[in-house]
Amino acid sequence: MTNLHDVLKMLRGHKWVNLTHDVTAEIPIYHTFNPLSQGIISTLEDGRVDSREYTIGTSHGTHIDAPKHFAAGTRSLEEIPLEERVLPLYVIHLEDKVKETPGYAVTVEDIKAFESEFGELPAGSFVAFSSGWYKRFYDSAVFKNVDESGTEHTPGWSIPALEYLSRKRGVTAIGHETLNTDSGVEAAEAGFLDAELYWLAENKYQVELMANLDQVPAVGSIIFVTVPHIHGAPGFTAEVFAIVPNVD
Repeated sequence: MTNLHDVLKMLRGHKWVNLTHDVTAEIPIYHTFNPLSQGIISTLEDGRVDSREYTIGTSHGTHIDAPKHFAAGTRSLEEIPLEERVLPLYVIHLEDKVKETPGYAVTVEDIKAFESEFGELPAGSFVAFSSGWYKRFYDSAVFKNVDESGTEHTPGWSIPALEYLSRKRGVTAIGHETLNTDSGVEAAEAGFLDAELYWLAENKYQVELMANLDQVPAVGSIIFVTVPHIHGAPGFTAEVFAIVPNVD
């Protein structure tokens, strides 16, 4: 019988990487949401208890989008089982391409190039797109990178890439460092977040506004996505972290 305590001890010998941004009232948020606000119910000084009430959008900070967020008849937050939120993690590092073209969208060719180097992406995995964009999180204007015409030049996934991950590889979930699945340029051209709709309509979830993916190797890690169980929710702020293999 496997001793799970020994497994935990082994895992603690590896590097743990927090992939989560802190949530404040100043962080970049999607334009349909209001900033985080809080009310003080009681304080240690006045009531001997520090109790607060927060008003927060379902897409604030690092968060999970359940399929229900965009697609009718699909799963809500609490319907995504634990087994789908602890997964093998594969990270496609395209920081150089995004540095050259901020509105870059991941292509099928990018995924095939990854697979030619690291092997075929297995079914049941989590695939994240590391763009380096999380480093802009400190300033909403820098993060959204809007040009004179109002178009956001931000990276994302192309629909063919998502179709490949879902239909050809059976990937369970995806993640990225931006506010949306789509690149800002492609979203502006389409007039909607068509890539996000595609992925969620597959009845699969995603994690947005991830951090520190540049600290995670392409293969060999495990991702943990922890969320509150709010019945019927289309998503919510999450704590996400990875256990990363040690480098020999």
